[in-house]
Amino acid sequence: MSRGLIVVDVQNDFCEGGSVPVAGGARIAAAVADLVERSAGGDYQYVVATRDHHIDPGGHFSQTPDFKDSFPVHCVVGGEGGEFHPNFAPAVGAGKIDAVFYKGAHSASKSGFEGADEQGTSLADWLRERAVEDVDVVGIATDHCVRATALDAVKAGFRARVLLDYCVGVAPDTTATTLKDFQQAGVAVSGAVTAQ
Repeated sequence: MSRGLIVVDVQNDFCEGGSVPVAGGARIAAAVADLVERSAGGDYQYVVATRDHHIDPGGHFSQTPDFKDSFPVHCVVGGEGGEFHPNFAPAVGAGKIDAVFYKGAHSASKSGFEGADEQGTSLADWLRERAVEDVDVVGIATDHCVRATALDAVKAGFRARVLLDYCVGVAPDTTATTLKDFQQAGVAVSGAVTAQ
């Protein structure tokens, strides 16, 4: 049995200065990089990352976003906003990330389990091929893509835990609702909530 770490969407557009910024994103990017540096090959046999990777996601991009199903233009393929945040990028550059899963090319996509790597392998299949049964989920944002990824991990048959010290939420109310969703779905949590 192996344990994996899933790093969710630690990208420029979701941190301060990006098109859909989450306050505290840059700090979490650095914290996650430190976690990866300390844990790769130790606590975790595998570390993967997800990326929003939009080409033409239709109504997911909106001039009048509701910030639930539609958002301003973000994480466009080839753009700087879709790149990993500089505070996290060194972990990627140092080869600490075993695979990257891209999601949302032509649709709205919050869960890393909707993504695939460059060979077209889904996240669930990639983890199963390596006998991963337990996953920890970290990243941006607790109440959006981290939420969807953790809930889908359980649906896919993995034991999931969200490390709240390495996540940041958009808002206190939606983060509180997310924690209830985790409890109902059997997603474990550790650490303290970070929400602006």
